[in-house]
Amino acid sequence: MNLWRRHPGVRTGDALTTGERAADYVRNGMGSWPFVFLFLGVMALWAAYNQNDGFDPYPFILLNLFLSMIAGLQGAILLISAKRADSVSSEVAVHTLSNTALLQDMIEANTVLTESVAQLAAEIHEHVCPSAQRVGAGTYTKVMSPVSQP
Repeated sequence: MNLWRRHPGVRTGDALTTGERAADYVRNGMGSWPFVFLFLGVMALWAAYNQNDGFDPYPFILLNLFLSMIAGLQGAILLISAKRADSVSSEVAVHTLSNTALLQDMIEANTVLTESVAQLAAEIHEHVCPSAQRVGAGTYTKVMSPVSQP
């Protein structure tokens, strides 16, 4: 089963046109193993029934006519299905792009907040430990007075 229907960026249900719903139905039906086995089964039944004196005796002229008609439509059916698949892919891509832009804005806001918190923590540390001197990033050392030095 295709899980793209659950994707929040893909239109489903009443948001689809009749042609889009038909393309999804045909693609999901004809592009499946049950369809392949059903088709082979029908061909085997046709050949078995018409083997001796059926309505379409060997070389199965009527069957060949039907298969030729199906082959003639197959190209159009494949193009319609591919067009629908492209439409679904573009909807997913647009949704991903909008989410990416939103996440980028949230990351930038988080970075600004993190820098503000780091600055406030440094100011608090300077007020709490006025005798400490900043040596490196996040590292402090106590300043020794000349009297207490050994």
